[in-house]
Amino acid sequence: MPLIAPARLMHAAYGITGGPPGASLPPGQATAPYGTWKSPLTARAVAAGGLQFSSVILDGDDIYWLERRPEEGGRSVVVKRSPDGRIADVTPGGTNVRTRVHEYGGGAYSVSHGIIYYSEFTDQRVYRLEPGGVPRPLTPPGDWFYADYAINPSRTRLICVREDHTLMEREAVNTLVSLTLDGPEPMTAGTVVASGHDFCSTPRFSPDGSRLAWLAWRHPCMPWDGSELWTADVTRDGRLEHLTRVAGGGDESIFQPGWSPDGTLYFVSDRTLWWNLYRLRAGQVEAVHPMSAELGRPQWQFGTSTWAFADESHLVVAYAKNGHWRLATIDASTGVLAPVGTDLQPGEGVAATRTHAVFVGGSALALDAVVGVDLATGRAETIQVASAVKIAPEYLSTPDAIEFPTDGGLTAHAFYYGPRNRDFAGPPDERPPLIVISHGGPTAARRATLSLDIQYWTSRGFAVVDVNYGGSSGYGRAYRQRLNGQWGVVDVADCVNAATYLAAQGKADADRLIIRGNSAGGYTTLAALTFHPEVFKAGASYYGISDIEVMVRDTHKFESRYFDSLLGPYPAKRDVYRARSPIHFVDRLSCPLILFQGLEDKVVPPNQSRMMADAVRAKGLPVAFLTFEGEQHGFRQADTIVRCLEAELFFYGAVFRFTPADAVPPVPVDNLDLWKPPPHSSR
Repeated sequence: MPLIAPARLMHAAYGITGGPPGASLPPGQATAPYGTWKSPLTARAVAAGGLQFSSVILDGDDIYWLERRPEEGGRSVVVKRSPDGRIADVTPGGTNVRTRVHEYGGGAYSVSHGIIYYSEFTDQRVYRLEPGGVPRPLTPPGDWFYADYAINPSRTRLICVREDHTLMEREAVNTLVSLTLDGPEPMTAGTVVASGHDFCSTPRFSPDGSRLAWLAWRHPCMPWDGSELWTADVTRDGRLEHLTRVAGGGDESIFQPGWSPDGTLYFVSDRTLWWNLYRLRAGQVEAVHPMSAELGRPQWQFGTSTWAFADESHLVVAYAKNGHWRLATIDASTGVLAPVGTDLQPGEGVAATRTHAVFVGGSALALDAVVGVDLATGRAETIQVASAVKIAPEYLSTPDAIEFPTDGGLTAHAFYYGPRNRDFAGPPDERPPLIVISHGGPTAARRATLSLDIQYWTSRGFAVVDVNYGGSSGYGRAYRQRLNGQWGVVDVADCVNAATYLAAQGKADADRLIIRGNSAGGYTTLAALTFHPEVFKAGASYYGISDIEVMVRDTHKFESRYFDSLLGPYPAKRDVYRARSPIHFVDRLSCPLILFQGLEDKVVPPNQSRMMADAVRAKGLPVAFLTFEGEQHGFRQADTIVRCLEAELFFYGAVFRFTPADAVPPVPVDNLDLWKPPPHSSR
């Protein structure tokens, strides 16, 4: 396997250019207005680099993972690397391994002794695929969705989460169900073994199969607000007995329960305001290695993990400190943590052998890849790369982790990327336009790893700031809870303050501040444009929420009570919902807006974007509205990704009156002829 050369994160204030925008030119550079630079990174190359890895599973000496492929319509494929290094698709052509549980999915497959169990997206049935065989359904057709599979050691039973949509007059019912894997029993939708909560996840058998651990929680909590850890004895016929709540509650979030090789229960809890690792010994919960860092993640999807046992007494852990993810080992007997010497930041899951950690990870100069990292040396080897795109490092901007003052005398976090292109520099009297990215979730976070989406902009002369606003994960429970009751206030203020902070430092043109975001980040974008019209001069919303009141009445079960913590219970707090909804205050909007929307989105229905586009158009402001057939929440198809990037670039050129170097297809922009852009700020 080829060796990865781990790239050290560089924290130069202006990327790796060595100076501020407009500094003296290195040999070979030409001067050109920001936004007009010719970049080798095309929108098609960004889409090609959109291959997404997840769900790494070790089965004997085989390594499995899931690949989501934009060039194949966004379908997800199980891939295996054999001990001889051979890599091949395991699931047949046309198969799409994806579950709709919680709509965000995850945990769509598992492997045991070479046999794969998975959810097929087209019919949401569970299938069994033996080596060299064809998929065989284990569940009948119907309105049941399945996820998060656990197979008992004897391989006679599978326990998973089932979401039951057969009761049309009420919300879906989530339970743990058991499926028999041996014998001639008739096909069923599963036997319920645990119920009574609104949600459940992460069923995990003990090494001998005699016990099961899982998580459960109730409305109005989200799993990162409050969840419970349960255990039970497993009977010979697969029933659960002696159900016991071990930890958790409304004010404690539990993450990733699992077992050590000797059968000790381990789990992550934020009872100290930091997601740390704990274990249950002799009926008592004890911390393994207390620290002011995060070993948990928001459970938007099933199957995420931050720890795994490498051997009988050592764990491999991924943890976040100030927004950066790190890799380490912990001696389970002493609690001593030892960092692993790699700059690769682990993604959503970690697996381990005695000598290596295996995960999806990247760095400031390396795209996400499936990698194996030697625990002793930190040496990393690539197993599979996300993209064959090769971009010279002189075109890449590296992130600077910044802290900046925000409302209430607090500090917020972000990653700043300066414009970077070896062939161009901006005019000495010009500052770059700044794109502020507001991430989705909103309980989520952005990583400081190479993103071609960001580099698309920085290599064309834009500065970018990726904001982990108050409410983001990775900075502790207190930071996460800043958004409680304050959605549309704290996130917006932090994005506004990030932009004005950088403009005051001369790193951005105050008259060309742009904000963009998707989903909840799209809401933050619309709210910032509406409630702070004096700051941003253009915006881009990807399937963003414009009317929270309509959203709360029209969303899916998993997020149906999310707004209780973000805004307050509905309808009791209806006045807050209306006061925070941008659609009711379009009269305050004063800048151009482009909106992108998938027409099959079940999370943020298309009418949310359509209403906003209609209102902006009626006000006489420049507006573009692009919709995409076959796209749901989060664009998956390569052609969609290309169209969106090129349309957004065209839009900024049109409203700020510059001509991009790319020959991008035009976008219909209503009211553009009425628009007078602000002048550039000079130095």
